[in-house]
Order: sequence, then C-alpha cells, then structure tokens
Amino acid sequence: MKRCAIYLMIGVLAISSAVLAGEAAPNIVLILCDDLGYGDVQCLNPEYGKIKTPCVDKLAGEGMIFTDAHSGSSVCTPTRYGLMTGRYSWRTTLQRGVVQGFAPNLIAEDRLTVADFLKAQGYHTAIIGKWHLNFQYLDPVSGMPIKRKSKKTLAPVGSTIPDGPVDRGFDYYHGFHHAGDMKGVIENNTVIAHEDEINMLPRLTRKAVEYIDARAAEKETPFFLYVPFGSPHTPIVPSPEWQGKSGLGAYADFVMQTDAGVGAITDALERNGLADNTLVIFSSDNGCSKAANIPQLAKQGHRVSAGMRGSKADLWDGGHRIPFIVRWPGKVAPASSSDQLICLTDFFATLAELTGEALPAGSAEDSISFLPALSGETIVTTRAGVIHHSISGHFAYRQGKWKLLLAKGSGGWSSPTEKEASKRGPVAQLYDMDADPGETTNLYESHPEVVERLLKQLEADVNRGRSTQGPESENDVKEIKLWKSRK
Repeated sequence: MKRCAIYLMIGVLAISSAVLAGEAAPNIVLILCDDLGYGDVQCLNPEYGKIKTPCVDKLAGEGMIFTDAHSGSSVCTPTRYGLMTGRYSWRTTLQRGVVQGFAPNLIAEDRLTVADFLKAQGYHTAIIGKWHLNFQYLDPVSGMPIKRKSKKTLAPVGSTIPDGPVDRGFDYYHGFHHAGDMKGVIENNTVIAHEDEINMLPRLTRKAVEYIDARAAEKETPFFLYVPFGSPHTPIVPSPEWQGKSGLGAYADFVMQTDAGVGAITDALERNGLADNTLVIFSSDNGCSKAANIPQLAKQGHRVSAGMRGSKADLWDGGHRIPFIVRWPGKVAPASSSDQLICLTDFFATLAELTGEALPAGSAEDSISFLPALSGETIVTTRAGVIHHSISGHFAYRQGKWKLLLAKGSGGWSSPTEKEASKRGPVAQLYDMDADPGETTNLYESHPEVVERLLKQLEADVNRGRSTQGPESENDVKEIKLWKSRK
C-alpha cells in the first residue's frame, strides 16, 4: 500500500475529540534522550543521583512521573521503531542489535507511523535529531545508492535520501542518522553539511527552539515535534562551556548539557505562549551505556540505574526501565506520579485516544493508551503484559509483579553474560518485582506454574503478530526464536 493510500485510509480531514469539545488540539513535544539511565535524572534517584538535572526535575515537578515505564528494547533502533509504529521491532527482520545505516528504511513503506497518523489529522510534524532506523543515500552525481565501505564512510554533501523521515510522515527533518554517522548533517532529504560531533547537541537544541518559534506564528495548526537527542550516547562530547561542570566526568557533563537542552525547549514553549496547550513527554531509549564508565560513577556515589540491576543492552530492568515524565498543564496534576506499567510502544495508541481517532486496522499492534493514567485513572488494556528484548535478541515477559527472563544471565553486556552464566544453573530467571526490584532472587525453579503461564502468554503474543486485542496480524519473519541460550 502506498503512503498516499494510508492518508486516505485514516482520513485527511479527521476531527479530534478536543476540537469537538471546543478545545484547540494540543501540540505534542516528545524529547527522547539516548542512553540516559533512569538514575541519571536526579529527582528519580534522590539518594544516588549525583548529576544535577534542574530542567528535567522542574518538568517533573510540573507534571507526572511514571515509575514503571519501559523502552521497547534495551538498545537504540528497536526502541525507535516501536515508538514510531506502536509495534515491537523484533516482529521485523531486525532480531538483534541495531541497524548501521546505508540501507533501506526499517519501517516498511506501507507501515503507518505516528507521524503519518498525526499529519493526517492536520498536525505539522517534525523530527529534529537522531533517526537510527536506516535509510539510503543516493550519490549527488550518479544518483546511485552509496555503499558503506567502512564505519568511516560519510555520505557526501548533496547526497539525497529517498526513504528517510520525510517519507515516513514527517514534514520536516533536521539531524543525523546515528552516532557513527553524526558528522553528516541532514535537512529533509539532503545531506547539507559535515560537522564535528561536538556541535550536534547545540545544533539540535537551537533547531528545536527555532522550530517552536516558527510554529508560534501558526497557532491555528497544531504541531508534533519529536526531538531524539543523540546524547548522552557516545561520542561523549560536552561543549567547552560544559566540560568539568559536573565534577563527575565527561558523561555527567554531557547529561547536564542535555538537561539544559530540555530547558531551552520548554523555555521556548513558555516564551511563545504555547506551554499551556502543549503535551510534553520526556524519556530515554534505554538504560545507561557502559561507555559512561559506570563503575567510576558509582565510586563517586552516582548509580546510573538507581539501584536496579543492569544497564544498556540487558534484560534486567536497568537496561530498559526509563525516565518517563509527562507535563500537560490543566490536564496532568503537578508533582504527580503513576506506578502503572507502560512501554514506549504505547505512545501511538495514547495519541489516538487523545485525538479521538481510532487506530486503523493493521497498525500499532503492540500499543495501548496510557491516557487515563494522566488523570489518575487506571489504564484499560487488552494487553496481558509487556515484552522486553535485549541486544542479543533474548526475550523477557512482564505481567503484574512477575518478570520471566528467557536467559541465564543479563542477555546483554553486564556480568554474568550468557557466556559467563553457569551452565549448571536454571535455564531462565523469574523475579517478583514487587518484593525484589533488584532482581537478585531467581524464583524460576520454585514457581513453575507462574513460569508456564507467562511463557504461554509470551508465545501467544509473539505468534499472533500482536499483543493487543484485534485480528491476528503477521510478523515480518516466519519464525521468531524465543529461546536463545537453551540448547
């Protein structure tokens, strides 16, 4: 199905429930950090959070903190796919790891994105930041696809992109593909410059503010601004004025600079009189990376995962439990919190309910709306639980207080890795997350009935092509291997 048909399918002239109620449709700003741990936000980690994050803390004080929010994966690309489509990325050909660029877009041409959905309802849509879902570069002279010969391959200025964000629902794109290609600055579908990585965070902050300033003159048209910062992911390159500010090292300096970027965006909303009618969401794509020098930070009293086990790439909660803060004046109570279980895949269904437009068939198969939670109500869901996924493709399943991990170790980078885990121990892990949030006591062998129930539900959610109620869908691959470590 071509993208023009998608717009016809969901109705270009759809009218939101807010408009029907006599209210202006809200603007939506989503700020997604890269490799920011749950414990790196000071207000979420009051005892062991030593990095100052005043702007995000202020946002939390004005809105709601979700204490049990999760990314769709413990690494970059899969989370971003789920955020954009409301569908787990392991349903695609990407069964482990991340994409490297110079390849066709991971989001199929006929797959509805949240940007498509909002654009069809009259929103202006923009992404300013990191894409990391693949696209191709066409040589500016020959027009042929450029092949990636090494990690240092850089698309020339003037190269064009036939399948980037502006071909997946966004009206405007300014940013870069991923950390390895950060020197290549892209606007819409063209590489416009090559620039040192240290300038990217200031560039993205400036462009986001400029976009908000420009939209202030078009107040009758609501906007969706997605700001996926490339920080504090590697390369860890705080600007000179931020170097040494934290007293905890370059990573903490970079976190502080990222926090200031959040402040610049929210200040722009305030300055332009847009804050009261703008839903702001702040989050991260996964846990903190080992590149941050986690042991050294711990010696200085800072715990990147706030006491949770693991970090980026892992199945343990340190890999995928993320900061998630929502501010919406007049709709979300200040200084409030929710302990309800949500996932970044839920962004899509939430916006559908917010706008009053039903999700089209064949879209957002793993997305449920957390909109009721914003007013303190219980989330109504047809999804039994949340599926977690590690860098190596290991699966875990969370339902209520129970969490089943189909791995002997972390499933990622933390010790014990799958190779390091004892061959004589249990083949999997089960934790009571209420009693044991640190995932220290494995109950796999003592609660076989819980294991059986969770495993059966996980298998059903995978095989049906969706984890929510609705007609069966299809995964993009015929067979998805659930057990990666068990022989």
